[in-house]
Amino acid sequence: MSNFFSQVRLSSNLIRTTRYRISRLFTTIECHRPTILHKKGVDIIHDPWFNKGTAFSMTERDRLELRGLLPTSVQTIEQQIERFKTDLDRLEMTARDGDTSSLAKWRILNRLHDRNETMYYKILVDQIKEYAPVVYTPTVGLVCQKYSGLFRRPRGMYFSAADRGEMMSMVYNWPADQVDMIVVTDGSRIMGLGDLGVQGIGIAIGKLDLYVAAAGINPQRVLPVMIDVGTNNETLLTDPLYLGLQEHRLEGEEYISIIDEFMEAVFNRWPHVIVQFEDFQQKWASTLLHRYRNTYRMFNDDVQGTAGIAVAGLLGAVRAQDKTLIDFPKQNIVVAGAGSAGVGVLKAARRTMARMLGNNKHAFVSARSQFWVVDVNGLITDERKNVDEDVKPFARKSNEIRRRGLNEGASLLDVVQEVKPDVLLGLSAVGGLFSKEILEAFRGSTSTRPAIFALSNPTTNVECTPEEAFSVVGKHIIFASGSPFKDVDLGLGEIGYCNQGNNMYLFPGIGLGTLLSGARIISDGMLQAAAECLAEFMTEDEVLKGVIYPPISRIRDITKAVAAAVIREAIKEHLAEGHREMTYRDLKRLSKEEILLHVENSMWKPDYPTLIYKNY
Repeated sequence: MSNFFSQVRLSSNLIRTTRYRISRLFTTIECHRPTILHKKGVDIIHDPWFNKGTAFSMTERDRLELRGLLPTSVQTIEQQIERFKTDLDRLEMTARDGDTSSLAKWRILNRLHDRNETMYYKILVDQIKEYAPVVYTPTVGLVCQKYSGLFRRPRGMYFSAADRGEMMSMVYNWPADQVDMIVVTDGSRIMGLGDLGVQGIGIAIGKLDLYVAAAGINPQRVLPVMIDVGTNNETLLTDPLYLGLQEHRLEGEEYISIIDEFMEAVFNRWPHVIVQFEDFQQKWASTLLHRYRNTYRMFNDDVQGTAGIAVAGLLGAVRAQDKTLIDFPKQNIVVAGAGSAGVGVLKAARRTMARMLGNNKHAFVSARSQFWVVDVNGLITDERKNVDEDVKPFARKSNEIRRRGLNEGASLLDVVQEVKPDVLLGLSAVGGLFSKEILEAFRGSTSTRPAIFALSNPTTNVECTPEEAFSVVGKHIIFASGSPFKDVDLGLGEIGYCNQGNNMYLFPGIGLGTLLSGARIISDGMLQAAAECLAEFMTEDEVLKGVIYPPISRIRDITKAVAAAVIREAIKEHLAEGHREMTYRDLKRLSKEEILLHVENSMWKPDYPTLIYKNY
């Protein structure tokens, strides 16, 4: 009887969820309802949001005054993609840039993006493994470096120091009345490539492409933003083709006042928008996160997203040792890099350890002792002057380390030799930092399956390659990188798996879960729930093989699970307020399975809608 009533309850909730979908005026997804336009003829063909190319039916061609403006053949989106892929293969052969697998592909895809957004995202969704490295890391780094020369069509909004006092009205220049997701950068630290100024807009565009492809955020409701406060890149300051302000960066209170004005403006027009901060230099990344996170729905992916990915991987590495997750607080971890990403990982990993140890003051102190932080000046101790406030809790005590033959500023090699860590984690943005000598020292790890996380992006900045790691340390290691690498053939049928610790596994789900829950802020608990969900996504057999991250090809399933975990945590913490017709009370009534279904039903899918013209 109880099973019968359970099925009745599930069915009634499914009916209610379906009713919500039908009743919405403008939802995160548009389903298959007709879309009403106030334009026709060539104006539609020139609008990438609504252009279907040869896929317009003959009825639509008559209704929208398109007859005669397109070739006679009516094709499906699948036929269009097949034709596009044929052209892509041909154009790759004649690409002028040399690297046909990256920049040439990006150019071709970008041209499609400019004329037909639905088809563009259909390709990304269906072939995400192939094209994610083109629209995002590592190719997006190259795109940002060359952006002024590649620029053809504006995408997103640009706020500059010259716009002070005007931002509150400027936001109304954007045509969409509803925006769900903004990715904003100031271009000061693009992927470890340094200050690229206004050219950093490419990273915001690439991130939002993944929000659409992975999380199903409606592409008409995303907004890439560049805050141009100048650049300290001397090459760009003298480049006649540079598109941004050619003056040195604003600093101090002047800088903060610009960001304050921007945040106030966007939340005034779109009160429920989520803002992701991307690639801000360390001193501003942490400052702005602390300044806004308890007031606005925002997060910093470099600090919090990277941290979640690393924590999920670290938990996976514990499982790969055939241990339980409760053993995580016993892991000794050497961290190379104390920038915004490194600090974010340190704080998140310590928080995870402390929670496992009882989540009290003693637990936090105990967890802190498991980390050894090395930056460009060597091992950080309490003797270090001018150390960042967020790093201070992880500074080693001088009297303690002297007993181990170490001192302030000890080299990474000396630290690895002495500590014999379970994990060597790189977020330094220094290519080749994990030299042969350091990898040889890491062979002395006391772990049965030591783990190397070379997470710096792009590939030119990776601390070591998987080939170097497996050949020097041994075939038993766990390896993860920030950018994609091929698995390593170890011979005799054995494979060294290269796991990509890509933020793409988490940030789409964090954004979607926050959106659908209507959470007032994005809490540490919501981020923790996302990381733990990802860590549990892998089966025991996969983890024991050394696979600690799932394949990118499953990104929509991963995002769906992560978003559901974020929603459940937001409800648990009483942060959820509901989203459109799905109120907080409705969310609370949903079971775990129903929340997952609600997430799936709320994901935009790249299908051509029926278009109907209506005069103003």
